[in-house]
Amino acid sequence: MPLSYKEELHSRIDNGLSGIELCLSVDNLLQQMPQWVSEARELLGRWLVATKQNQASDIDFGAPGSRGHVWMRIFGNKMPLTSLGEYSKLETTAIISSWLSPMQKQKLFNNFVLDFSASNGEGEDKTRFRGTCYLDRGYLCINFRRINDFVYSMQQLRMPQPIVERLNLQFEKTGLILVTGITGSGKSTTLDAIIDMNNRDNHGHIVIIGNPIEFIHESQLCLIRHREVGVDVMSFSHGAVESLRQDPDIIMVGEMRDPNTISTVLEITDSGHKAFTTLHTSSAIDSIHRIVAEFPSEEQERIRNRLADVLSVIISQKLIPSVDNKLIMTREILSVDPSVQAAIRNKNIGEIYQMMVEGKRYGMCTLEQDLHELFRKGLITNKTAMNYANNKKRMYQLISMT
Repeated sequence: MPLSYKEELHSRIDNGLSGIELCLSVDNLLQQMPQWVSEARELLGRWLVATKQNQASDIDFGAPGSRGHVWMRIFGNKMPLTSLGEYSKLETTAIISSWLSPMQKQKLFNNFVLDFSASNGEGEDKTRFRGTCYLDRGYLCINFRRINDFVYSMQQLRMPQPIVERLNLQFEKTGLILVTGITGSGKSTTLDAIIDMNNRDNHGHIVIIGNPIEFIHESQLCLIRHREVGVDVMSFSHGAVESLRQDPDIIMVGEMRDPNTISTVLEITDSGHKAFTTLHTSSAIDSIHRIVAEFPSEEQERIRNRLADVLSVIISQKLIPSVDNKLIMTREILSVDPSVQAAIRNKNIGEIYQMMVEGKRYGMCTLEQDLHELFRKGLITNKTAMNYANNKKRMYQLISMT
């Protein structure tokens, strides 16, 4: 559907403008034409509805890279939806600008990027999104990631019962739980399932620190606070420290991005709290290496010992294509026991892989074991299993024995 003001927009904006100057010029024009804002917001709202209708995880548009189209990621594949029309770079800049508040625009113009949460629709049709707005060759573009309007159970996530108990405040009051994986691997989905389980099973206080806040949990047996970075708190680390004075039982820190946040998470776990957080790593062993390597060499021994003391569970996961052309989650799980603690302290981290291989009764598994199980059940192909394995040699051995 073309915008009614398309021709006027192009005639009133200087073709020589780009970057923040262009954004400001478009924004100033929109402020003079509130009917344009309403029309642009209505159009974007329909696109967001289409995202849910197409079971897409993401929607992207704007700037030269989109070639005038609206793109969606559907079951792992990013593609343009030509049925939604074709729009110029100026039009998409106006559409994006119409969606942002004055404060959000100011942050965007100051930092050249903006992360935010957004809602579309009302009542049962309401859908939340995580938005990222940025510049591509001087024009605004945006990504909206759709946030599930439901949470999975531990059974639906195939979480072993020994691990479920370690994640549950009812059984363990302290400990650091890491959920790791690349962007789009379902980390937030897993964390939301863990929070929901604790919210239903325990009387306590959960503090969630996110950038931005994604799924909104309603307080049930637990009192739940949602604190958004840049809105409610200055940073992940500030929010984590502040939460210690708020009588929490569980603290969820959206991501450990830097040494300061890592130190803070280790500190709050040291103080007797249960902490959940994420890392962008592809395996349990990589996660341990990553945390230690974030610090100068003279501090690594201390961090290694602290990590061994507080680490409880690492869940490293991937979303991979299934035989029905959808996505299915695979993961490896490390449950920390005295043997794992000793391996971390003694720099024998390479030994942990074999501990996961042999730790099924404790809920542990390697990625290769889980891929093999999915292949054995006919949910994925052997080619998919090989492509997504971290240890190709071990994966080949498991498939050969099937």
